[in-house]
Amino acid sequence: MTDHEREIRFKAWIEEHRGIFYKISRAYAPAPGEQVELFQEMVVQLWRSMPGFQEQCRPVTWIYRVCVNTALEWRRGQHRRRLATVADLERFDQIGSNDPRPGWTQEESELLGHLYEAIHALPTAERTAVVLSLDGLSYREISEITGMNDNHVGVVLNRARAKLAETLKDVRHEL
Repeated sequence: MTDHEREIRFKAWIEEHRGIFYKISRAYAPAPGEQVELFQEMVVQLWRSMPGFQEQCRPVTWIYRVCVNTALEWRRGQHRRRLATVADLERFDQIGSNDPRPGWTQEESELLGHLYEAIHALPTAERTAVVLSLDGLSYREISEITGMNDNHVGVVLNRARAKLAETLKDVRHEL
């Protein structure tokens, strides 16, 4: 693949799957500034990983895998040791704002904020499975991305859903 073809494919992936970056950055980074930083790091890592994409899975599965792994490394503090180069960041200036839902009402934004606070409090495996599940991925797809087997994905999701239900039971009444 030429550099030009790679750039065209990359831009198409970003445009089509932009929501993945927002969801994962919001689930793994607690503060808005950190979410922007993680978002940028995931974009850069996707660009850097593209030569390794062998089309053995769907592009969306690859993108999730890169984003989740980047988020996990970022959470462990490795992002400080592997800062993106200025050239990499300049290449992706046009990617846009960190607002995945322009036009949402205040209530919808607050509900989403409560949901992400609750997701952020989950252990890593549960958090990852929930974010992927919220995007409609099957147990098989989640297992391909995370390395868990299908049955374990189900167990992790059931445990996480119970925790989220308990954490969020009074949220709707607050608004």
